[in-house]
Amino acid sequence: MDLFGHHGLLLFRSRSQCPPPEHRVTCPGGHDGRVEERAGARELLRRVLDPDGWTPWDAPAPDMDPSTPYGADLAAARERSGGDEAVRTGEGRLRGRRVAFVVSEFRFLAGSIGVATADRIVAAVERATASRLPLLAAPSSGGTRMQEGTAAFVQMARITAAVVAHRAAGLPYLVYLRHPTTGGVFASWGSLGHVTAAEPGALIGFLGPRVYEGLYGEPFPPGVQVAENLAARGLLDAVIGVDELAGTASRALNVLCGRPPAAARPRPSAGAVPDTPAWESIGRSRRPDRPGVRELLRHGATDVTPLSGTGEGEADRGLLLALARFGAAPCVLVAQDRHGQRTGSPLGPAGLRVARRGMRLAAELGLPLVTVVDTPGAELSRDAEEGGLAGEIARCLADLVTLPAPTLCLLLGEGAGGAALALLPADRVLVARHAWLSPLPPEGASLIVHRTPDRADEVAAAQRIRSADLLRDGLADALVDERPDAADEPVAFCVRAAAAVERELSGLVPGTPADRQARYRLPA
Repeated sequence: MDLFGHHGLLLFRSRSQCPPPEHRVTCPGGHDGRVEERAGARELLRRVLDPDGWTPWDAPAPDMDPSTPYGADLAAARERSGGDEAVRTGEGRLRGRRVAFVVSEFRFLAGSIGVATADRIVAAVERATASRLPLLAAPSSGGTRMQEGTAAFVQMARITAAVVAHRAAGLPYLVYLRHPTTGGVFASWGSLGHVTAAEPGALIGFLGPRVYEGLYGEPFPPGVQVAENLAARGLLDAVIGVDELAGTASRALNVLCGRPPAAARPRPSAGAVPDTPAWESIGRSRRPDRPGVRELLRHGATDVTPLSGTGEGEADRGLLLALARFGAAPCVLVAQDRHGQRTGSPLGPAGLRVARRGMRLAAELGLPLVTVVDTPGAELSRDAEEGGLAGEIARCLADLVTLPAPTLCLLLGEGAGGAALALLPADRVLVARHAWLSPLPPEGASLIVHRTPDRADEVAAAQRIRSADLLRDGLADALVDERPDAADEPVAFCVRAAAAVERELSGLVPGTPADRQARYRLPA
């Protein structure tokens, strides 16, 4: 399976593209229409958790007079759904790992959230936090329970506070959005995941289509509130069927709950670096068949979970964000993707905002951050300027220098300009033999110095951009050799680079901002 799917996103699809049988539902959040029959809460738990079952945490919901209209609705919902509220909470095991869960039951008043529902959710989140358990949330809801009005509406803030406290404790929060998820649920605990996936074809949106049409007199534009569209726009990380959820969540948790080996492995000295001319290394780094980060992950990493976009409506094919393990060392990976950049997606400000999402994720969960520099240069365009490219480079630098997590940079290939600099500052820096780092592509530097691009080889030699120069100047710490060129031995090179990443992450501790800037105080 190609983990990177369509446009570089993690986009799994269910094995069958044929929709299952349909039925009609009406929910308080305003979704009304033909809805695919989906797995209820019990069925989802059966298909996702290990077969030894799960332990419920739910206290009995309060009774209400069945002679009142709302009481009659509740009684009917209990009979129809087999549960006493719109969520089920508890704990079980996911591929052997103990996890907590909050799963909506859409058949209970369309999964709507009332005060008693919120009590149950908050109690479960707080218990998961106290027990140091990762939390899996699987909403399917129309939002606030209209029968309870404002008292129910404000519960979304309370649920959000509990989730934020769970995340602040350094605990993973995974979200699986089911069909449909709308209203206040999507606008609170449905949008706070470290990793967020959704069912194929799921309707996901803030405003229910029926309410929109009633307010504005026309249908909501088609194809917008659909899981696949949101994934393509960087709002979701994955579109996966229920039967893929356990594997996807387990891979993510293998990284999010992991820690690198405490003891640092011996780090070999760089030794004598072959004295390759700068222009030769530049030519080799630009070979179309040179392995990039995709090949590095394919041949050298495990438990790879690509994440899509910023989570805030932007994506960039030039920047790859993923969770991964290199040997025993888990990390958040922020990498410039040579494939994406060379197929029409130069790295722009959105890509750097994706990178900063990765930095925040590493900081919050205390995971090492690995950055990979491999770029011919940032996007040069009106959109990039108006999108704040320079400011995003500055913010990446600021975030990296102050990040409270261990950082490792791998200079994998081209390293041109501010786009390369944005991912450079790190506690340790690895450099491939033919990688290089320069303030501009050498042709551009030649234009500035000599008013012609034809003396780029001279400028490159004078600027000390080669791996040998970076190691001698203390700008890099260790070499990943190429024998003699990564493009001629792609698998062996990627395995060697991955082993170097694991070795450097073992025992790595976060440096202070002073430590991280000290390497740039070069002798006169």
